[in-house]
Amino acid sequence: MPEIMQGPGLSGVIREGANSLVAQFGQPRLDVAEGDMRKLQFASGACVMDIFLYPLRPDAEPVATWIETRRASDGAEVDRLACMQALRRSN
Repeated sequence: MPEIMQGPGLSGVIREGANSLVAQFGQPRLDVAEGDMRKLQFASGACVMDIFLYPLRPDAEPVATWIETRRASDGAEVDRLACMQALRRSN
């Protein structure tokens, strides 16, 4: 069972499928599948967000379990919620 990120502001993203994430953030810049894991990457001038999706049970649709955010310019860590909001606004 993958670790599922928890914290304020994550509802509506964590445990959501790819279609819901695309509806919120637009077309991903990257969509990578490795085994049963899928990574969607969304980006703007401000930040880059990787959302990792895993099935929570065998043969289930992968859902978002973890989010990583960083500054687009140098890869430095940025506030996750601020990045999510910036990406929502830009799409």
